[in-house]
Amino acid sequence: MSLRHLNVLAEDDDDPMLSAVNLVDVFLVLVVALLTAVAVQTQTSANESVTIIRNPGQPDMEVVVREQGKEVRFKGAGSAAQGQGVRAGVAYKLEDGNIVYIPETGAAPVGDSAGGAGGAAALAPAKP
Repeated sequence: MSLRHLNVLAEDDDDPMLSAVNLVDVFLVLVVALLTAVAVQTQTSANESVTIIRNPGQPDMEVVVREQGKEVRFKGAGSAAQGQGVRAGVAYKLEDGNIVYIPETGAAPVGDSAGGAGGAAALAPAKP
C-alpha cells in the first residue's frame, strides 16, 4: 500500500457528523425491527383463546372471553343466578376427586329425583 491511500482514509475521519449519521441509521433499523416484532406478536396473540376473570368473588365480577380476535364480556349482577330451568343430568364426585357428569336422556322436571343416586340431591331453582 502506498502512503497516499492512507491519507484518503484519514480525511474521512475528520468529520464528526459521519458517526452521528451512522448511529441514526442503526437506531432506525432497530426501531423497524421492534415494530415488526410487536406486530407479529399482536397477530399471533389475537388468534389465541383467553379467559380472564376480574374481581373474582366480588359483586362487580367480570369474565372476559377472547376467542379468535373477538372479545365477549360477562358482567355479574351482584346476586346469585335466578331463573327457570330443567334438570340436565347428574354429577358424581368419585373417591379420587374426579367429577363425572351423566346427562339424562329426557328432560325431567327439576323436582323429579329420577336418575339420582343415594346422597345426590336435586337442586331447585331460586324463586324470583
